[in-house]
Amino acid sequence: MTVVRAIIGFTVAVSVLTFIAFFGRTPAFRNTPIGFCHRLLVHRIPSALRALDVFLTNGRITSGGSRLGHHLMNEKHPVVMIFFLGLITVSASLLVPTVWNLLPFHHKLLVAILLPQPYYFTYLCAKRNPETVVTEMNHAAHMRHYPYDRILFYPGNVCRTCKFNKPARSKHCSVCKACVSRADHHCVWVNNCLGRGNHKWFLTLLLSTAILLAYGAYLAYFALSPKVHKQYARYESWYRFKPSPGSNPSSWTTYGEKKLHYFLTYVSIYIDAGGISAAGVGLLALLTWPLPLGLLIYHLYLIYAGMTTNESSKWADWADEIADGKVFLGKRKPETMRDYRPRGADLHDSTQSSSATPIPTPPETPPEEEEPPTTWPLESRHILVRTTNGQPPTKLPPRIKSVADKESFERVWDLAAVENVYDLGFWDTLLEILLH
Repeated sequence: MTVVRAIIGFTVAVSVLTFIAFFGRTPAFRNTPIGFCHRLLVHRIPSALRALDVFLTNGRITSGGSRLGHHLMNEKHPVVMIFFLGLITVSASLLVPTVWNLLPFHHKLLVAILLPQPYYFTYLCAKRNPETVVTEMNHAAHMRHYPYDRILFYPGNVCRTCKFNKPARSKHCSVCKACVSRADHHCVWVNNCLGRGNHKWFLTLLLSTAILLAYGAYLAYFALSPKVHKQYARYESWYRFKPSPGSNPSSWTTYGEKKLHYFLTYVSIYIDAGGISAAGVGLLALLTWPLPLGLLIYHLYLIYAGMTTNESSKWADWADEIADGKVFLGKRKPETMRDYRPRGADLHDSTQSSSATPIPTPPETPPEEEEPPTTWPLESRHILVRTTNGQPPTKLPPRIKSVADKESFERVWDLAAVENVYDLGFWDTLLEILLH
């Protein structure tokens, strides 16, 4: 029983630390115990160890570890991806041969279908995708995918590395050394950036991995249950729960101890019946499958909110500023919007010849090479401005002054009052991701 407790405790600890390390920095957990543990794990503990190393070895260990950490975190390398795929390979190699002869045909067929999927979707996520990476050759096409919302993204910003105007929703990745279209985040599990073109494969990777882990845990249970039930029936009196002397049998504490006793007893019998090759892998799968499932649910929430992981951080910063009362919401001048038409334009006689003089573009509209028309169905009508003194803005930067109605600025107290032009609704946003 002690060995079982140790195995469960170790697996749970590793799962929790993995979750904190990779997801603790997301805005959703910023002001939660998970965010605190992430800061403790990533910043405070390393800082304390660094100070200790400086005192003991004049920083030699820290210097070497820093170079290794910089390479692992800031350079492209397949170490984590190899670890991820290697863990699946080793686990499958231990579990499948052990239970194969105990499975009916339909389970064998499902194993053949589900097992290759994480490898295939990891390949699709990791390979270079022209829809994801912005280059000189496809820059013009990427500029026409999404409009600038003038809240998170402004026209005229030039990437200092790539030397071209940054498309809306793009981000330059210091690891991939390239601008990424509709950048979500750089994923070390697939050794690549996720964005337009491969984000859909990342979602399917999370889904297929969660299903595979849950199914692996079920296979171990399905294959070993007959042996476990037979062994438990043989020694039922020996395994029976015995309350502590003087305890109340009807209390919740005793009830919890009883359930924990039977759970650990069954796990112990499972490990005895299947060993590490079957029961150990099944237990590992059971305790780790919530990780990819939780990340998938988080990304589905982002799709519901109409934003990427990169944009969620930017919106979280705006939310903090709004809570401080330093943000003002303004409206764009109608004549600066692409779908603007002068009054009476809808009465224009459609029977006129095509040689008629076209409606001129208002001078306030940015030049087309800086902000070309896009295929996106919406255009932002709002502009956000933060002030240092909490007073309404009196002087606006040129890029805002040229398009904003200065008299329309009002203090905003709720982020829900701000339009997110990239939010098309859950199903339309999901469809846009799956089709590109």
